[in-house]
Amino acid sequence: MTDSARSREQRKADTLARLAAPVLDAWVATDGPHLVPLTLAWFEERLIVATDGTSPTAKSLIETGRARIGIGPTRDVIMIDAALDRWLPVAGSPEIGEAYTLQNDWDPRTAGPSYVFLLLRPQRIQAWREVNEIPARTLMRDGTWLI
Repeated sequence: MTDSARSREQRKADTLARLAAPVLDAWVATDGPHLVPLTLAWFEERLIVATDGTSPTAKSLIETGRARIGIGPTRDVIMIDAALDRWLPVAGSPEIGEAYTLQNDWDPRTAGPSYVFLLLRPQRIQAWREVNEIPARTLMRDGTWLI
């Protein structure tokens, strides 16, 4: 460990920059043995997930209303616990479809009628690089930024 710990303010800025970056790839975990790599988008303080509505991930998210998302490598991680805000067919919202497509390298609206958008509202966000950032890793709690 050679880097000094970033301030919470810097970690929040870094987190928001990563969430808004092109092609936001993440690991999404739901209840049960469902951990899948998905590409997300960040729009109006929500994460947008696009996936087949018949997949175990979509079904679990819709049923339980929660997910855990891991972004980045193990030495620069963002962990997000999120609640399902709403879900809709990919053809159901031009605004959501456009926001997703602008940030990513594909348009799920062309993937077929079974695809859905799942909008996730972050409840807790943690970000850290090394052990020196772990004590102050929580940046959001109960859906409210601490900074």
